[in-house]
Amino acid sequence: MKAVYPVIFTQTDTVVLVEVPDLEILTEGKDLQDAIEMARDAIGLTGISMQDHGESIPEPSDYHKIKFNEGTFAKDGEGQISLVDIDFDVYRRKVDVKTVRRNVTLPNWLNREAEEAHINVSKVLQEALMAKLGVSR
Repeated sequence: MKAVYPVIFTQTDTVVLVEVPDLEILTEGKDLQDAIEMARDAIGLTGISMQDHGESIPEPSDYHKIKFNEGTFAKDGEGQISLVDIDFDVYRRKVDVKTVRRNVTLPNWLNREAEEAHINVSKVLQEALMAKLGVSR
């Protein structure tokens, strides 16, 4: 699922404060580039966490309806609204690297051939599944 969320960026003397109103996210970055990366990372983590808990991810608001002068950090400086995109499926593949143990049934002769050829069956299975599903890391 791809989405584009409105984000309020507030520059202070030392950092850029970040608010993503639709997801109730607050974070910061050392400069604008870092703040955008932090916003995207926070949106991705929040979204996949919601999916893992069976919750639906809120749809992004119309950025015209976001009042940057009423945001959480309005008293810390002048806020500006920008849009940050995220592809939750790509983000999950990037960060969800926990391995899962699966039992696979192979004929004995095929298993022996793979062992003799020093083939990593798990790796071959991963590559085959990614090819079959048309996804990449």
